[in-house]
Amino acid sequence: MYVKDKTFERVSFGKEKVTGEFENCRFLHCDFSESDLSACIFTSCGFLACNMSLAKLRDASFQEVEFRECKMLGWRFDTCNPFGLVFSFHTCVLDHASFFNTKIQHTVFYQTQLKEVDFSQSDLTGASFDGSNLLMANFERTILEKADFRNAQNFEIDPETNRIRKAKFSLSGLPGLLKKHQLHIEP
Repeated sequence: MYVKDKTFERVSFGKEKVTGEFENCRFLHCDFSESDLSACIFTSCGFLACNMSLAKLRDASFQEVEFRECKMLGWRFDTCNPFGLVFSFHTCVLDHASFFNTKIQHTVFYQTQLKEVDFSQSDLTGASFDGSNLLMANFERTILEKADFRNAQNFEIDPETNRIRKAKFSLSGLPGLLKKHQLHIEP
């Protein structure tokens, strides 16, 4: 099934298998919770205020996709088709998601909640975490070169096990880089 230029509003996909290729489609206030999106292709699509928690993503393709105000708990981006994987997140909730070993350079995470997200071994070169909460997010052998953490909150990044060359941090974010040394930093 190929769908182009269609808007889906308040559609509940339930726990069903969603199939097809969607190009330049909009999904507004839809419910994809626990849906099976495996092998779906989304190109130049937008998702607004959708509940997408625990959706299955095996070999799903997201090319130039924008997520706004979506709830995406437990997403396994590491199982997506890596070809052309490009997306952005604005005011979303991605707690407990996994980006393990994904190449998602220049990804925008704007005011997004990323609690306990696994970014280990991923390539986040040039990514932006403006206003995002990274409480207990895992950065291990992650490429963070030129990434922007200036307005990010609650991150802990070990400069010895991650590549952070030319990454941007604010003065208030320095404790997140020094946490392992158990230093007491006062304002």
